[in-house]
Amino acid sequence: FKDFKSGEDGIGYERKMDATLEIIERCPVPTIAAVSGFCTGGGIAIAGACDFRIAAANAQFGVPIARTLGNCLSMANYARLTSLVGPQTVKEMLLLAKMVDAEKALQAGLVMEVLPDTAALHARAQQLAETLAGHAPITLSTTKEAMRRLQAKIADENIDDLIRATYGSADFREGMSAFLEKRPPKWAGR
Repeated sequence: FKDFKSGEDGIGYERKMDATLEIIERCPVPTIAAVSGFCTGGGIAIAGACDFRIAAANAQFGVPIARTLGNCLSMANYARLTSLVGPQTVKEMLLLAKMVDAEKALQAGLVMEVLPDTAALHARAQQLAETLAGHAPITLSTTKEAMRRLQAKIADENIDDLIRATYGSADFREGMSAFLEKRPPKWAGR
C-alpha cells in the first residue's frame, strides 16, 4: 500500500485479490478454513471464499478498515461477506469496525461450528476433510460451481469508481501511514 500513487493502484489490488479468492472458490474439491485467533481483512476474505469455516473459541473476525487503513473492499468481497452474515452484521463489522467473536460468528452464519481450542479445531477440520473425501466428487464439484456462479451474479455490480475514490484519497494515505506508524489516523474526509 505504501507504493500506491492513485486510485488505479487500488483497482489493481482489488482485482488481484478477487482473482486469488476466485482460485479458492473454483477449487473443485471443498475447502475448509479452520480459524484460531484473529481473522481480519484479507484473512476473512480468504476464509469467506472457503466452503466451510470452523473456529476455535478464541477466534475474532473483522474488517476494521474504517478505523485502520481507510480502504474498501471489492464488490465481490462485499457480496461474499453479505451472503454469509447478512447486511446488518457486515455494516457492524465495516462501518463500526467491530470485531466479532466466535460465538457471534456462529450466530451470524460466518462459521458453522465453534470448537473449544486449537487442537479440537484441527481434529474437526481433519474429520470434515475425511467425510468430504468419501462423498461423490462430481456432486461436490458441481454444487461448488453452481454456488460460485450464483455468488458471481450477486457480485456483478461494478464499483470501480468507489474503489478508485477510496484508494486515491488522502484519508487512505493517512490510514496506511498511521497503521504502519502504529498511531491513530487523523481522518480529513478527502
